[in-house]
Amino acid sequence: MFADEAKINIKAGDGGNGIVAFRREKYVPRGGPAGGNGGKGGDVYLVGSPRHNTLYHFTRKVHFKAERGKHGSGSNKQGAGGADLEVPVAPGTVVYDDESGLALGELLEVEDRLLVASGGRGGRGNAVFRSATHQTPQFAEKGEPGVERWLRLELKLIADIGIIGVPNAGKSTLLSVVTRARPKIADYPFTTLEPNLGVALVDYRDVVLADIPGLIEGAHTGVGLGLAFLRHIERTRLLIHVLDGLSPDPIGDYEAINQELTLFKPHLADKAQIVAFNKMDVPEVRERWPEIQTTLADKSVQAIAMSAVTGENVQALLAQAVGLLDTLPTPEGLQIVPVLTAVDEDVFTIEREPEGWIVRGKRIERAAAMTNWDYYEAILRFQRIMEAMGIAQALQQAGIKEGDTVFIGEIDLNWSDDYYFGE
Repeated sequence: MFADEAKINIKAGDGGNGIVAFRREKYVPRGGPAGGNGGKGGDVYLVGSPRHNTLYHFTRKVHFKAERGKHGSGSNKQGAGGADLEVPVAPGTVVYDDESGLALGELLEVEDRLLVASGGRGGRGNAVFRSATHQTPQFAEKGEPGVERWLRLELKLIADIGIIGVPNAGKSTLLSVVTRARPKIADYPFTTLEPNLGVALVDYRDVVLADIPGLIEGAHTGVGLGLAFLRHIERTRLLIHVLDGLSPDPIGDYEAINQELTLFKPHLADKAQIVAFNKMDVPEVRERWPEIQTTLADKSVQAIAMSAVTGENVQALLAQAVGLLDTLPTPEGLQIVPVLTAVDEDVFTIEREPEGWIVRGKRIERAAAMTNWDYYEAILRFQRIMEAMGIAQALQQAGIKEGDTVFIGEIDLNWSDDYYFGE
């Protein structure tokens, strides 16, 4: 089964928790705090895989989660970092953030790597919070949650040559003749329901060809099968445009297909093409070839007559295509967008909703997630963070009342004028 689109959920590892611990050795008086920090959570990478040429394996598994960091321990021992997770994808996969639609990058080659989710940092143990004025801190941080997101994957086949044309023009037959690919071949439209790849050996050189199905007039709007497969043409460096010699209007077919390419993506009109007039094994096709050749020449198009069934001029066509390939540039990939873009972490927003007050901001949401609410000192520290950032004052100015609920990330708190976030 060919699958060229998928949606997956990835979750980086959470950081390990810091701990509260104190040295209690017999000969170490007033040993002091000795709680170690937690380890960093594992990152998630997408990796170009030599074993995959579609995205079908994501129909069986959708959720991927990296290992969390280990918790700290006594004697200032830091927890081990969580193992990174590598998710294999087919080369040619473009990666999008599903929520924002932002293209994060693409993987063109085997072993290309793309960071798509960063693991959370480990929480700090109580030893870190010791100071001249606070000798015995009795709180520690939780680990930072790892990044979680939905990704949309879109595969664009990587091929040297794409074979295009109207249905039944002989594209699949041509592919089967020059490669070992065995696509379905029959005398009715839309025999090919998915792209087929094949490898041809030309002068001790491997050339990858792709048979692109479903191109008819209106393909760029979803007519026929074209909308699902037009994007695969973007990866090819050269197109072999096969004309059906038995078509009532081969020239009209040629112009219609090229128009569909332009309407789908304007830059596809500039892609190099070799035009092949097929089915020369049929007498009436051979008779009309001079007329078709002259008409194409008037449009400054040089075509080659061939028969995919008998093999006439097939090798000459392939040799011409390979010779042209050597003059064309290799395809360039998208610029990789950093997963973590630079933002002002201290920026926050406050929204009044019927259920309470919603505070959003990178730094404050991270602080709330990493606060261990079981420790009284940790709660006091969070209050100081709220005050230092100006959030407590902003809530008061916005009209917060005793007993109102404040939502920060996954945490909800009850406001008290005398206690929570007060002076």
